Amino acid sequence: MKVLVVEDDAETARYVSRGLRELGHGVDVAADGRDGLYLAIEGGHDLLIVDRMLPGVDGLTLVKTLRAAGRRMPVLFLTTLGGIDDRVEGLEAGGDDYLVKPFAFVELVARVQALARRPPLRDTPTSLQVADLEMNLIKRSVSRRGQPIELQPREFRLLEYLMRHAGEVVTRTMLLEQVWDFHFDPKTSVVETHISRLRMKIDRDFDAPLIHTVRGAGYSLHAPE
Repeated sequence: MKVLVVEDDAETARYVSRGLRELGHGVDVAADGRDGLYLAIEGGHDLLIVDRMLPGVDGLTLVKTLRAAGRRMPVLFLTTLGGIDDRVEGLEAGGDDYLVKPFAFVELVARVQALARRPPLRDTPTSLQVADLEMNLIKRSVSRRGQPIELQPREFRLLEYLMRHAGEVVTRTMLLEQVWDFHFDPKTSVVETHISRLRMKIDRDFDAPLIHTVRGAGYSLHAPE
């Protein structure tokens, strides 16, 4: 399971992350609310452990923002705010469980495992559509105007990411991280090469292109204006 710990107390963050890693979980740590929110939106985590009193963006606002954005991963609040009103406020903000500091690690693990056993709450769309371009995520198929388009696995993943962010500017760094799992610049033209291939397959035989280069920024896939 991939867990994100959003905790500004370095000792607590180390304690929790080390323990979860020893149990075989992948753990990312954010020391403030802004970084936590960014990672929670982009990181594909299965569960979040969130402190309430965070610099930048507080824990309640972080979770409310995630829920408003449609992110349904379980959230466990881990906080010193242990009053009844505090607990109610946390759960009403979108938290799924609430654990007050100081805490026993064994109880934290039990709560994490209980949340992990719940049926998935996140939205799981089975298809994506931008204008006349359609992607079936179950059948792993793509078509435009009803015409099937054959894609290689990496091309499919690249197009899926672009379609999930339709109308947004997607940078080269974002594509390297999210499509190739590169967290460094490999100094190759791998992104440009795949974008070019994708254009040939998606746009070449149609009047209106969907994949656009945003000069100096990256790429954007969107419907014709």
